[in-house]
Amino acid sequence: MSYCLSIKLDSGIVFASDSRTNAGVDQISSYSKMHVFDAFNDRLFVLLSVGNLGTTQAVLNFLVRDLENPQAERSLRKVDYMFDAAQYVGDLSCQVQERHGSAMQQGKVNLEASFILGGQIEGKPHETFLIYPEGNYISSSPTQPYLQSGETKYGKPILDRIVAPDTSLEDAARCALVSLDSTMRSNLSVGPPVELCIYLKDSLEISQYVSLDIESPFYQSLQASWKDGLKKAFDELPRFEWE
Repeated sequence: MSYCLSIKLDSGIVFASDSRTNAGVDQISSYSKMHVFDAFNDRLFVLLSVGNLGTTQAVLNFLVRDLENPQAERSLRKVDYMFDAAQYVGDLSCQVQERHGSAMQQGKVNLEASFILGGQIEGKPHETFLIYPEGNYISSSPTQPYLQSGETKYGKPILDRIVAPDTSLEDAARCALVSLDSTMRSNLSVGPPVELCIYLKDSLEISQYVSLDIESPFYQSLQASWKDGLKKAFDELPRFEWE
């Protein structure tokens, strides 16, 4: 499994993802789940991927192929709206799964993949979408500003308590890292390095990008501060009458 999330705010979008694709006693593989398409003057896309590595890499290859082919009927360069891009990615994912559907039907392999797509086309609002294995998608909203894919349950509580549309990009970024760290502590299938990028609304470029491993001084400081803060909050909980 894996864990990716996006947080759409009034001021922009935060994206975060782990890098683990295969977990076991003697086999752990890491691949980047964060893919930035920014070679444009009028648009920017960030794609986070979770699921079968073959499916996600095939979708990425097709996206690049269509971008490099001026005659392609569809590409990220030609879509007029962000939801068109989400539908395009969903269609590509379904095509890849259908091409190898016999193996999936025989129960030999799970080819499903899901994606989080975010970004902005010039003159239109910044948006994020969660694209399901079936090709359909949902968008974020003011009441649900974050989207998650993969191993979502462990990192959800802090998002519910902290994130709101008017949260700053930096606070949302810290929240995303704590969400990922909480997930990694509870599930072996999610692991470092952690990638984080910040998109500032209307800039059409990535404002900040970091890749953090478990030994990173910043990451270790974040872990320690969160752990100490939780311990302090727990110690300050009300006492029972008999104590």
